[in-house]
Amino acid sequence: MKNVLRTTGWLVLLAALWLDRATAAEWTVRPGESISAAVQAAAAGDTVKVERGYYVDHVVIDKPLRLQGVNRPTISGENQGDVIRVKSPDVVIEGFIIRDSGGDLTAQNAGIYVEPGAHRAIIRNNDFAYTLFGMWLEKANEVEVTNNLITGKRDFASAQRGNGIQLYNCYDAKIIGNNISFVRDGIYVDVSFRILFRGNKMHHVRYGTHYMNSHDNIWEENDAYSNRGGLALMEVRRQIVRNNRTWDNSDHGIMLRTIQDSVVENNIIVGNSKGFFIYDAEYNVLKGNLVMGNRIGVHLWAGSINNDVDHNDFIQNHNQIRYVATRNELWGKGKGNYWSNYVGWDADGDGIGDTPYEANDVVDRLNWKYPLVKLLLNSPAVQSLRLIARQFPLLRGPSVRDNNPRMLPFRSNWSDWLGIQRH
Repeated sequence: MKNVLRTTGWLVLLAALWLDRATAAEWTVRPGESISAAVQAAAAGDTVKVERGYYVDHVVIDKPLRLQGVNRPTISGENQGDVIRVKSPDVVIEGFIIRDSGGDLTAQNAGIYVEPGAHRAIIRNNDFAYTLFGMWLEKANEVEVTNNLITGKRDFASAQRGNGIQLYNCYDAKIIGNNISFVRDGIYVDVSFRILFRGNKMHHVRYGTHYMNSHDNIWEENDAYSNRGGLALMEVRRQIVRNNRTWDNSDHGIMLRTIQDSVVENNIIVGNSKGFFIYDAEYNVLKGNLVMGNRIGVHLWAGSINNDVDHNDFIQNHNQIRYVATRNELWGKGKGNYWSNYVGWDADGDGIGDTPYEANDVVDRLNWKYPLVKLLLNSPAVQSLRLIARQFPLLRGPSVRDNNPRMLPFRSNWSDWLGIQRH
C-alpha cells in the first residue's frame, strides 16, 4: 500500500509539472504596443517577447516570468523614474537596450530596480544607457547579473551620478562579465555576503568597486582602469581578491582599509598613483602580486601589521614603499619579495640577497616631511647622509624590512606591462 501511495504521489507531481509547462504561454509585443500591458496580462511562468523597436514605458514585473528582447529592442523611461521595477522572485530580463531613467538620487532611479524579496532575478545581455543607477539590487538573494553594458549619465557631475550596479543586503549573487563606465562607482557593495564578482570591467568612474561592511566575497579576474581608484575594499573580512588588473588610476590601484583575514594574490597593479593603499589591515596574505610603475608602490600605515607579504614583485615604482609607523615591519618571511631598487649582493648564488632590504631610511622620511628635499636628492650631502644612516642604527627610521630579497622577479612576463607608468 505504501509503495502504491508513493507511486501515485510521484505521478501527481509529474502531472502537475507537465501541466505547468503545458499551460505556460508566450506573448509577443510589437512596435506600437505596450510592454506593460503584456506583462500584466501574462501569467506566472509565461514569456513576454518584445520585438525590435523603440518603446517608452515604465515596466513593473510582479510575477515570475521571462522578459526577452528580440533583436535588441529599446525601452526608454524618458528621464523619469525607473525603467523596469522587479517585485517578484524568479524574473529573467535579457536582450534589451534600457535607457533614460530619472535623475533623482533620493528616489534611487535605476534602469532596473530589484525590490526586496525579488530573489533569483537574472539580468543578462542588456545595454544600459543614460541611467542614473544601472541596477539597484536590494535584499534580493541568488541574483545573477551577467554580460551587461552599463553607461551612466556622463554629462552629470560625478557626485550626482548613481552607481553602475548597487547591491545592498544581498546574499549569494553572481556579478559576472559586466562593462561599466561613466557612473559614480562601478560596483557598490554594502552589507552583502558570499558574492562572486568575476570578469567585470570598470573604467572612467570614481571607484571601480566600493566595498563596505561585506564579508566572504570573491573578486577575481576583473579590470579597473582610468578611474580615480581601482578596487576599494573597506571594513571587510575574508575576501579573496585574485588575478585582477588595475592600472592608470589617479589615486590607488587596490585600497585595503580595515580589512582582516583576506587573501590578495596574483594581481597586476601598474601605473597608478599608489599601487596598494593599506590602512588598518591585519592578518591578511598578500602574495604573487606585480606592483610596478606606480608613484608609490605601497602606502602602508595606521597599524597595518601581522600581514604575510611574500612572493611579490615591486618593480620601478618611484617610491617602493611609503611607511608611516613607529616600528619595523617584517615582510618576505618565506620566499621573500623582489625589489628592483635592491642594491645588495648574492655571493653564494642562491638567488636571495645576502643583506636585508629596507624600504625607507632617514632621507626618505625627510623627503616626505619636507618635499623641497627632493631638489637635493642627488647632492653629495644627502647621499652621505643616507650612507651614514645605514651605518648607525640610531639614525635609522622604522621601515619595512625583507630579510630574503630576491635577486630576480618571480614573474617572467613582468615587462609586458612596461610603458604604463606614473611620474
